[in-house]
Amino acid sequence: MIATVASNKAQLTVKLPAWRARTILILLLVGFLVLVGRAVYLQSVNKNFLRAKGEARYSRVVTLNANRGKITDRNGEPLAISSPVESVAANPREVEISPKQLDKLAKLIDAKPEELKKKFAEGRDFTYLKRQLSPETAERVLKLDIPGVFLQREYRRFYPNGEETAHLLGITDLDDKGQEGIELAYESRLAGVHGSRRVLKDRLGNIIEGVESIRTPQEGQDIRLTIDRNIQFLAFKALTEAVNEHRAKAGAVVVLDAKTGEILAMVNQPTYNPNKRAKNMQSGNTRNRVVTDTFEPGSTMKPFTAAIAIESGRFKPDSVINTEGGKLSIGSATIHDAHAAGALTVAQVIQKSSNVGAAKMALTLPPEYMYSKFTKLGFGKTPQSGFPGEVAGRVRPYASWLPIEQATMAYGHGISVSLLQLARAYTVFTSDGELRALSLIKQDQPLAAERVLSASTAQALRGMLETVVLPGGTAPRAQVMGYRVAGKTGTAHKLDPRGGYAADRYVASFVGFAPVSDPRLIIAVMVDEPSAGQYYGGSVAAPVFSRIMAGALRMLSISPDMPTQNMLLPPPDAPEVREET
Repeated sequence: MIATVASNKAQLTVKLPAWRARTILILLLVGFLVLVGRAVYLQSVNKNFLRAKGEARYSRVVTLNANRGKITDRNGEPLAISSPVESVAANPREVEISPKQLDKLAKLIDAKPEELKKKFAEGRDFTYLKRQLSPETAERVLKLDIPGVFLQREYRRFYPNGEETAHLLGITDLDDKGQEGIELAYESRLAGVHGSRRVLKDRLGNIIEGVESIRTPQEGQDIRLTIDRNIQFLAFKALTEAVNEHRAKAGAVVVLDAKTGEILAMVNQPTYNPNKRAKNMQSGNTRNRVVTDTFEPGSTMKPFTAAIAIESGRFKPDSVINTEGGKLSIGSATIHDAHAAGALTVAQVIQKSSNVGAAKMALTLPPEYMYSKFTKLGFGKTPQSGFPGEVAGRVRPYASWLPIEQATMAYGHGISVSLLQLARAYTVFTSDGELRALSLIKQDQPLAAERVLSASTAQALRGMLETVVLPGGTAPRAQVMGYRVAGKTGTAHKLDPRGGYAADRYVASFVGFAPVSDPRLIIAVMVDEPSAGQYYGGSVAAPVFSRIMAGALRMLSISPDMPTQNMLLPPPDAPEVREET
């Protein structure tokens, strides 16, 4: 038995060559030296490689959003501010999410799971999942503890006055960039410059350490407007009530400081809430009609025709014009007055709003002279208020005028203006013949004015315009208790898209100022397509003017210039004096 075992051991014994052991040992030593060499290379010669790989996994450059500047009214009251909000973002390369977590996340941020899957499948390092969440929802998302999903601090614009200032201020988009109104016009000043810093994040995307500041954010500048928030509210309330009462398609109001050209209020209807923009931003609601829409001004142009005629030397305020019973034929066309009259002075032409009288004055003027004066008054030119999208209106070149066209322009037909343009033109009557430059941004000094009329002509027109609101004029309903008021009504047929004028669609307007003894405010009112029965400027727009003017004068502590007992109201049964459309 023993011999057999020994024999087997002998058979199993194999003598290996010595060179094999040495070869293996050498290979192991070479491999070790390669590893050591590689380590030395990476950590000393090419150490940036490892650093870059590490930073790619844990180091991030995050944007430090600059806070957008505030917009305030003239008294420093906030009209637009930015509030911090959280948005949900992700690094798709690092997202690790279970089906249960996916469903919960989709429900919290009001998204579809399939949409989130597509975003997670992208090869980018960053993507937004949901912008501008409430703090409560953002906290719930964070508690899901999903690797690669994190919160990103942003800012959301908030407008304390909502609908009242929507058209004036405009809006910002999700990236807080101005899209309309003041937000767009002064984007470069409001936006500031974003900064950045390098941070370390854990596998869940949470910042665990700030490494370095790369660029400090530069905060946006605050902008102080000329707007008075209280007058803005007053104008908005009065316009809204009038549009609803007269079942009008739209309306607009602008209030100017007669001495400085500052815009104190600018309101429109219909409007929208910029804080809930997705729900009510139809195209017709977002236009700032004060500056972007034009209309034929109707009889609100007659004071300018009279002023130009007086400036020409052909007429005086007491010059008599034969209105021929309220009818004037020019070729195949006939101009009508609402009330037949015979001889009227220039002052009475304005008070009674005679189309025939205005046309006769215009026809005595050279077309080039009339055109030159209209353009110097700002018609056919943008008002240069600084508001984006403002229009110039239209005054046709005088070389192509026919006599009937020159005649109708005298009472506001065949010419188009914006409400802001029209209000600005009335500064020549409140500033003794100087056309005021407009401003929306508060200035230390009023902007320059340009003389257009002589002081005597402007003063004469002030007196004429005051008679318009007295008994016998077209706008007694524009009167303000305790104050002398002046202004002019306008009623014009709207153009029909098929040609000519629409028989039953009107624009009612009124432009006026007060106190007449020392004009401080100019208010222009336009009501588009009133459809509740009344459509004349004296009955639709003049009462809006009166309500706004009465409140604004008292807000500004402007002293009355007429004892209440001296007010001249028409008898209750007196017929309404209307201007011809």
